[in-house]
Amino acid sequence: MAPTLKGGDAALLPEFPRGPLDSYRARASFSWKELALFTEGEDMLRFKKTIFSALENDPLFARSPGAHLSLEKYRELSFLRCKRIFEYDFLSAGDMFESPLKVSTLIQCLGMYDWSLAAKYVLHTLIFGSAVFSSGSERHFTYIQKIFSMEIFGCFALTELSHGSNTKAIRTTAHYNPATEEFIIHSPDFEAAKFWVGNMGKTATHAVVFAQLHMPGGQCHGLHPFIIQIRDLKTLLPMPGVMVGDIGKKLGQNGLDNGFAVFHKVRVPRHNLLNRMGDVTPEGTYVSPFKDARQRFGASLGSLSWGRVVIMAMAVTNLKLAVSIAARFSATRRQFGPTEDEEIPVLEYQTQQWRLLPYLAAAYALDHFSTSLFLDMVELQRGLAAGDRSARQAELGREIHALASAGKPLASWTAQQGIQECREACGGHGYLAMNRLGVLRDDNDPNCTYEGDNNVLLQQTSNYLLGLLALRVRDGARIRSPLKSVDFLDSYPSILDQRFEVSSVADCLDSAVALAAYKWLCYLLRETHEKLNQEKRSGSGDFEARNTARVFHGRPLALAFMELMVLQSFHEHVHRPCVPPSLRAVLGRLSALYALWSLNRHTALLYRGGYFSDEQAGRVLESAILTLCSQLKDDAVALVDVIAPPDFVLDSPIGRADGELYKNLWGAILQDSQVLERASWWPEFSVNKPVIGSVKSKL
Repeated sequence: MAPTLKGGDAALLPEFPRGPLDSYRARASFSWKELALFTEGEDMLRFKKTIFSALENDPLFARSPGAHLSLEKYRELSFLRCKRIFEYDFLSAGDMFESPLKVSTLIQCLGMYDWSLAAKYVLHTLIFGSAVFSSGSERHFTYIQKIFSMEIFGCFALTELSHGSNTKAIRTTAHYNPATEEFIIHSPDFEAAKFWVGNMGKTATHAVVFAQLHMPGGQCHGLHPFIIQIRDLKTLLPMPGVMVGDIGKKLGQNGLDNGFAVFHKVRVPRHNLLNRMGDVTPEGTYVSPFKDARQRFGASLGSLSWGRVVIMAMAVTNLKLAVSIAARFSATRRQFGPTEDEEIPVLEYQTQQWRLLPYLAAAYALDHFSTSLFLDMVELQRGLAAGDRSARQAELGREIHALASAGKPLASWTAQQGIQECREACGGHGYLAMNRLGVLRDDNDPNCTYEGDNNVLLQQTSNYLLGLLALRVRDGARIRSPLKSVDFLDSYPSILDQRFEVSSVADCLDSAVALAAYKWLCYLLRETHEKLNQEKRSGSGDFEARNTARVFHGRPLALAFMELMVLQSFHEHVHRPCVPPSLRAVLGRLSALYALWSLNRHTALLYRGGYFSDEQAGRVLESAILTLCSQLKDDAVALVDVIAPPDFVLDSPIGRADGELYKNLWGAILQDSQVLERASWWPEFSVNKPVIGSVKSKL
């Protein structure tokens, strides 16, 4: 049964202003309101409306582009806005695990407004806060309330100046002194300075700092997290032994103060060790609830995956904003036509459809997967909080780590490419800063780097898959995982016998076709495994063999596996019995388009491995993509209406919901003070007068 609004509250989903987009909205094959309700549910839509309304009606959030503010002013404003978010009390500490979707929704709503604000909030609550909650014990929970009351302000300090991805090489040390029951936190040199830490530059009072744990006898137990106060709560001056500062202007997100910290023999009490994974007794004995070091490592990986899971949602949000702007622009921008007197919207051109609509489909598919993975992450954290030390819990941590390690690259790269395509698809108007595509591009760019360089992270996923195959080959173990993401690999020998047998475009317009092809791409797992063995037989060590097998083996293996996970999740979602009949066609087309468009990038592998046997297969794939683009063209505006925020938040004249492309753009230009000042001698040059006619008459 189709979802309906309680009491028919039309104010929740009001009609859009009448204008040039009406014709596309009238041609849509579905109701955008029905899809919005099905996708998010009424409670979450109301929550979003509450957030957006609060921002729009609060003078503190009046639009003031960061480019027009000094670095200091922008960062000060971001902190004040972050503080105001806590005053609105959108989320409580309990909501973090009782209503996890509200957490994800709030992050996305704040990011749609400004990623500097969203990142500042996320780093304090979700990254710093969850590190304390998931890695600490009851003795640390007093910090949680202080986080939500902003008595303290936090950051997460893992990366150092000389090491980021290679966490095992982190050089900050924590030596335990049983005589004083203290840890001595020390940076051996400037290369060991904690670096790139968000919130640390100006505002953080406390940090979760990762350091190598050394015992009095000389044994090192590896990286462990500690809570360390780095600034005085009243003066914000550095604490004794701490040198802390800001690293300066970045390419984007300059409202966020990224900083550094150097520790010189800073003493912290024993209980400042976040001790869920490992603890130290007052006498100096190391104890851990995990007897198996592999299980402890798996649990640790899971707790460190929050950042990557959140970045997936951030990247998808950026893609939503970009395609919303570009699709509305394309539906109102008219150029050329069948006759000199008739211009048509550029969305009617096949090239424009092919450039934009696959990214619209990707936004829907990736959004569904990132939300699912976020909920899986919550399940993992609940298990840790409940003291679950089972083998399944540790395996769940490893699986989520593998999914997040490939999910972040896929989402951030897709957004990066999609934003650029949207910028170019909007022509010169897309290059105007006021239309926000440049800001989205700059703010999304770090998603490809922080919390792990994308190409390095893909190695984590390929290593996970190779490890499962190695256990099967060596011990005959079945390939299984808690979330069942890898279960299909258990029958990979028989999958590899399959071939592409679809001969017509009509038979290809279902995501099940691409799903079967993606499962066949586990061919890459076999190829990578054999490549590693070949290198080792030639005399290479494990490190050299893996290095040699990365570019054309391990990397495409991880990406293909991740695309399969996203596709499989979305395919199952859109084919559920609860999907309203009126939405099945459009959701099925989105799923099929994302699937075939993604698969098309692997055409060379499909031919090389023998899954495609003749040129007809490639032609059918390409024709199916174009057919789906054509079928979705009339639905594009309505699909964007579901995911686009209010105009105040979207903040793009060419992407406004009324579709008055030129009026909105012209009005925004005239509101620029420099334009008005130069035109003060010309009374007709006013926003309130018919400017175009006046200009022509003067000429």
